[in-house]
Amino acid sequence: MALDDDMALLARQPLLNLMERDALRLLAFAAESRTLRAGDVLFRVGEPSDGAVLVVSGSVALTAGEDGKPADEIAGPGALIGELALFTSVPRQVTAIAREPAQVMRLPRSVMRRVLGESPDSAEAIAAAIGDRLRGFVDELAAVRAALDAIDRG
Repeated sequence: MALDDDMALLARQPLLNLMERDALRLLAFAAESRTLRAGDVLFRVGEPSDGAVLVVSGSVALTAGEDGKPADEIAGPGALIGELALFTSVPRQVTAIAREPAQVMRLPRSVMRRVLGESPDSAEAIAAAIGDRLRGFVDELAAVRAALDAIDRG
């Protein structure tokens, strides 16, 4: 896949779209392409994370359990799996298994850190967007707490 095509795929992600063009180019250049066969495991629940995975083609089943139950979610082309792992190390919350032949782009956290270190404007834009998301989560939690308090009083 050409570098411009990879950049276009990355730019479709809301958070990555905030990055300056040169920063996005560096991320695309350093991304690792991988071809999967049906049944290939990308990672398992509980494993340490080292970055995110963008599904380019095909589909990947995501499941929180190892019990053989159907997938909780199917990630298709354009889905970014493990976005948080671009910025911090967290245990994988799901097991990711290719449902069919698939092409993915692995985005290592180490590369993202280096790119953002060289692009302060991109880092600032992403930090602001993550801050907005966190404020939204806090507002949602406050609403849930208020609803639970109302139930307790009722």
